[in-house]
Amino acid sequence: MIQARGLRKSFGPVQALDGADIHVPPGICFGLLGPNGAGKTTTIRILMGILSPDEGEVRVCGGDPADPEVRRLLGLAPQETALYEELTAKENLAFFGRIQGLGGRRLKERVRAALELAGLEERSKDLVSTFSGGMKRRLNLAAAVLHEPRVLFLDEPTQGVDPQSRNRIFETIRTLKEEGTTILYTTHYMEEAERLCDRVAIMDHGRILVEGTLREILEGHGGKALVRVEYAQAPPREFLTRDPLAQVLRLAREGKEILGLHVERPDLESVFLDLTGRRLRDE
Repeated sequence: MIQARGLRKSFGPVQALDGADIHVPPGICFGLLGPNGAGKTTTIRILMGILSPDEGEVRVCGGDPADPEVRRLLGLAPQETALYEELTAKENLAFFGRIQGLGGRRLKERVRAALELAGLEERSKDLVSTFSGGMKRRLNLAAAVLHEPRVLFLDEPTQGVDPQSRNRIFETIRTLKEEGTTILYTTHYMEEAERLCDRVAIMDHGRILVEGTLREILEGHGGKALVRVEYAQAPPREFLTRDPLAQVLRLAREGKEILGLHVERPDLESVFLDLTGRRLRDE
C-alpha cells in the first residue's frame, strides 16, 4: 500500500531524511516511532505528495501521491489541528467534505458518521473555539476520514490531549483498521505504538533504524528480561534471561520459599535507547 525507497530530503544544512525506506502492507496500523526531529513529519509530507524528496521513490496505492487521483485516496490528520475556530464542528466537516468532492445527501451522511466516530454528535452545533484540545484533535481526525480514504496518515494525533480523548482516538483507530483502512501513525510515545500498531519502525536522524512486528523488534534488539526474586530465608537474587517464565519455573523447583517476584521485560524504549543512546522522548 505504501512503498518508499531511499528517501532523502534536506532543508538547507539540515538533513531531515537520510535514505529512509518504508514498506506498509494494506490494512494494518504502522507505527513510525521516534523523538521530535527524527524526520517523521517530513516523511508523512512526502508520502502525501505535499513535499518532493530530493532523492528516492514513493508509491502509495500504486501511484504517485502527488497525482490528484491518488491524493483523493489519502487522508491526513496533521500534527497541528487544521480547523476553523469561528465555525461549528458540523460546519467544519461540511467545508472539508466539499473540498474532497462530497455533496448533497452523501455529504450529510458522512458528516453525521464522522461526528459519531469522534463522539462529538452532541457538540456538532458548537463553535470549535469552545472545544478543549482533545475535542479539537478528535474533530481533526474526523475531518481526515470524511471521504473514507484508503490510507490515513496520523501525525502525533494524541499530542496534548486528555485521557478520555486519547482513548476515544484509540477506539476510532481500531474501528478504521477493522474497516480496512491502512494507517501510518507517528508518535514518540512507545506505549501508543505497543497498543495500536501491527508493525513498527524506529526512526532517528532521518533514518529507519529497525522495522518489524513488536515481537520481532524486542526479540532482536530488546536484550534480556530482568527477574528479581525475594526469598524468605535467603538474600534476594537477580537473573537476566530471554525466557523469564522458564526462569521462574526453575526457581520454584528449588524448593525455597519465595516472598516476591518482579519481571522487567524489554520494551520499545529500551530498544530505542540501545540503538541510539538516548531516550525516546529526548528532543
